[in-house]
Amino acid sequence: MSKFSKLGLRRAAGACAITAAAAIGLASMGTGNAAAAPLPNGSKVVTGLDGESVQTIRTGENAWPVPSLAANGAGRAAEVSGTYTVKTEPGVTGRVYVGFLVGCQINITGLEGGLSGSLDLTAGPSLSGSLSVPLAPGQVSTTVVDYKSIGDAGIAAFQLDHFGIDVQQCGGFAQARSFVYVMAGKGFKVDTDNDVIDSDGGYIQSTLWGKPFSLN
Repeated sequence: MSKFSKLGLRRAAGACAITAAAAIGLASMGTGNAAAAPLPNGSKVVTGLDGESVQTIRTGENAWPVPSLAANGAGRAAEVSGTYTVKTEPGVTGRVYVGFLVGCQINITGLEGGLSGSLDLTAGPSLSGSLSVPLAPGQVSTTVVDYKSIGDAGIAAFQLDHFGIDVQQCGGFAQARSFVYVMAGKGFKVDTDNDVIDSDGGYIQSTLWGKPFSLN
């Protein structure tokens, strides 16, 4: 039986953010003013050691840079729409997290590693349809906005409709990108009381990243 502690992820969050910032470096770019445009669809299939498979699909993703509601000159914002779906074969269950990687004055185009160590699982799902992230220049944040369990039906789906991302304290160039993070396997269970994930055998971890977009 394998066990996966989410407490360890929380403790590693600060270290991963600092490492990512140091590796990528500050981007010498001005405030983003990209025009609204569809972002590319994406899909990924991962096969486990026992032959089980997990498919992750991203469709219809769009992002619109918008003025920050704070209107203080140190905020960057955008709205995002998209559909995110995870499918598994019979007997494979798990949990899916949808969220955003956000960077202030950091080019996050190539930043994909270390997600499991920087997941902000303590935030829980966003119920307001928006996300506010305090970020100083040179920082990155990986934040979950919603999560679901994959049941016996073998599917979990999310739809964002003009979901708001507002970054405060930034005052410079800012980017964000979506992610769908999956943990699944045969006999996969979540013990919410002890904050531990159990599986009858091994389990799959898979991340599908979206294309980075600018915040206004």
